[in-house]
Amino acid sequence: MNRLALGTVQFGQNYGIANSTGQMSRSEVEKLLELARLKGINTLDTAIAYGESENVLGKIGVQDFNIISKLPELPKDCNNIEKWMAHQLNESLHRLGVPSIYGLLLHCPQQLLEPGNENLWTALLKFKEQGLVKKIGYSLYGPNELEQLWPHFKPDIIQAPYNIFDRRMVTSGWFKGLTDEGVEIHGRSIFLQGLLLFKNKNRPQQFDKWSDHWQLWDRWLEQNRITPLQAALVFSLDNNLIDKVIVGVDSCHQLTEIIQ
Repeated sequence: MNRLALGTVQFGQNYGIANSTGQMSRSEVEKLLELARLKGINTLDTAIAYGESENVLGKIGVQDFNIISKLPELPKDCNNIEKWMAHQLNESLHRLGVPSIYGLLLHCPQQLLEPGNENLWTALLKFKEQGLVKKIGYSLYGPNELEQLWPHFKPDIIQAPYNIFDRRMVTSGWFKGLTDEGVEIHGRSIFLQGLLLFKNKNRPQQFDKWSDHWQLWDRWLEQNRITPLQAALVFSLDNNLIDKVIVGVDSCHQLTEIIQ
């Protein structure tokens, strides 16, 4: 189970197309974390932008987990980038109740390419030297971003979407290249924010323009007698280039299903 990482955005806010229950209660989060511990899931993925997520985790106690957090977008009027970043990290550590975290990523890495913003990376490197974080990197939407960032900013960790409908990071060759360079890869959006788990009649209408793809997906599931959860999860876990597969859940019941 240690290839699974637990996403925590639902701990701090109402998130996800398939989320019908809203933000999770603290008692449910406590049960969820205990189940994760019991099953050997040792990595939590959070972010400053995830509402109350860091506060909730800190109040429950997560010192025994490897925590990955993400810095928000740099404000336009920021005069001292390193000071702003140090403040963000210190506040994050305080909320989490830990002296250091496993990974710190940039949520908006494209800002690194803007003139004068190179100090974003300089600050991350300093945090690493100071022992406040073990690994640094960024969260991506696709290979185009990586093509721009990689020549100048070599990460220890990247997060990127990977699911049965979105294989760009593999087909572009980037996952293989990153693995060869020793970069840790975390796959996210493996359920496409829950869209892959919907029954056809329940999918939101705004996604009807991809009906041909949904029909193909539904037909394939039926022919192979496999559930959407099984298919989406195994598809991601079957890729040995991915070090961690991030799963977001709304309840202990959902995590139990994933584990089973």
